[in-house]
Amino acid sequence: MSDTPSLRLDDQLCFALYSASHLMTKAYRPMLAELGITYPQYLALLVLWEEDDITVGRLGERLFLDSGTLTPLLKRLEAAGLIGRRRDPADERQVRVQLTQAGRALRVTAQTCYEQLVCGLGLTADEVGGLRQQVVRLRQQLDKVVA
Repeated sequence: MSDTPSLRLDDQLCFALYSASHLMTKAYRPMLAELGITYPQYLALLVLWEEDDITVGRLGERLFLDSGTLTPLLKRLEAAGLIGRRRDPADERQVRVQLTQAGRALRVTAQTCYEQLVCGLGLTADEVGGLRQQVVRLRQQLDKVVA
């Protein structure tokens, strides 16, 4: 047997990440359904809770999404009354996204969802933080490869 990873599914890093991501989304689904949002909408709201009143371009950068993917998601959030969109007065080509009062209020409930999920994992805060750091480092390395 060589030191080269095999082409067995269970030996593939890509599959471990894919399947973990799929299960993470599935774990969030019932909690987010109670809030009336999807997982991608939750991710967009996370950005806006950190950095409100930003351009669609900036939001796309943070989420690694293009505007064609992001626009329908934002339309649904706007229809739900969680965000507003407007042209940037300084540059009419830019669309800015900002939270509504309802969007800001949703943050408190969403915090509970995150805490429930993390507690249910049976991992310590340090373990969760370490995993996140490793995955972020992997994403940064992959970004160099595919750029």
